[in-house]
Amino acid sequence: MTVEQIAKDFGVHPMTLFKWLRQADMDAGAIPGTTGTESAELREARKRIKLLEQENEVLRRAAAYLSQANLPGKGSTRS
Repeated sequence: MTVEQIAKDFGVHPMTLFKWLRQADMDAGAIPGTTGTESAELREARKRIKLLEQENEVLRRAAAYLSQANLPGKGSTRS
C-alpha cells in the first residue's frame, strides 16, 4: 500500500500522514528533531515566560508609581 492509499483510508491528506510519520521517527529518535514531549514543554515554558514578563512589567510600573508618590512635595498638603 502507498502512503496515499493509507491516508485515504484514514480520511486525511497524504501530507498529514507524512508529518505524523516524521514526528513518530523524531519521537523514536530515528531522526533528529523536537519530540512531541519537548514541543509541549516548550509551549508551556513560553506561556510561563510571557506571564512572568507581564507580571514583571506590572511590578516595574507599580514601583515607579510608588517612588513618584513618595517624593517630597508630591501628594502632600503640608506647608
